[in-house]
Amino acid sequence: MSLIEKIRAKAQANTKTIVLPEGDEPRTVKAAELIRKDNLARPVLIGDPAKVAQVAAEQGADIEGIEIIDPCNSVKYDSYVQALFELRKAKGVTEEDAKKLVSDPMYFGIMMVKLGDADGLVSGAVHTTGDMLRPALQIIKAKPGMSIVSSSFLMECPNKELGEDGLLVYADCVVNPCPNAQELAQIAVSAAETAKVLCGIEEPRVALLSFSTKGSAKHDLVTKVQEATALAHELAPDLLLDGEMQFDAALVPEIGASKAPGSKVAGRANVLIFPDLQAGNIGYKITQRIGGADCFAVLQGLAKPCNDLSRGCSVEDIVNTVAMTAVQAQ
Repeated sequence: MSLIEKIRAKAQANTKTIVLPEGDEPRTVKAAELIRKDNLARPVLIGDPAKVAQVAAEQGADIEGIEIIDPCNSVKYDSYVQALFELRKAKGVTEEDAKKLVSDPMYFGIMMVKLGDADGLVSGAVHTTGDMLRPALQIIKAKPGMSIVSSSFLMECPNKELGEDGLLVYADCVVNPCPNAQELAQIAVSAAETAKVLCGIEEPRVALLSFSTKGSAKHDLVTKVQEATALAHELAPDLLLDGEMQFDAALVPEIGASKAPGSKVAGRANVLIFPDLQAGNIGYKITQRIGGADCFAVLQGLAKPCNDLSRGCSVEDIVNTVAMTAVQAQ
């Protein structure tokens, strides 16, 4: 069974409500039909019901029984406005501002998640990552003890000798361009949790990557990773985590034993933490394109799960991301 098949099975075992704020987007409407049909989640489409119905007819999608909410006509509109006003008034948001914001499908969907009317949110077929992350950070906020939201890529590699039977988690490859040591430590802890929840990896082994292994090179960039490793140990003392470490030392047992003797992670890592976004983004694409890996992206660190899509996403991408969000919500 592939990784995504396992994730879908987990989603089906404990169905969650996932809101799709781009409710009249054609791929999203078609995906909602499949999500409901396969019992991966209870999808909620945000938009004008008439327009959503028109798009469904054009796509040949059966959305009967799927909840469709028009924010301004929702029975929850006034309570959401008041709740948002209370949450954000210290930041200068007026009641009139709150009315305008809650009329926006993205903000309405975020409020659904915040107030427990949905378990998670998926967007990005039309909106940018920032369009979703801004209200999510303002309203849902980061998990306790976390100051940043980051991303992980779940990499399913053909070479089953790598990681955990071919599974590797890469972070951060999407969100934070140049994390400092404290942020890098939080990314490491979040990625380990993602490995457990979504990949079913019972024992995450986390390597913080660098161009140096255990002091083989001296540079400020190396020092940052060393400091991040120490901070991550403080955040999660029981987590198997080590660094700084070169990529091959993290993955190849013989090289790990040579370069980092005595390490419980070296040569056995299944979670790889890149020092910055350039390295992470390049790394996952090399693994995908040259290494032939399947990859699935998720956000991590929010108090409740919200996930982003590529604007070039397929219907299948939306379905899979909803399944992953549902599992995160469990």
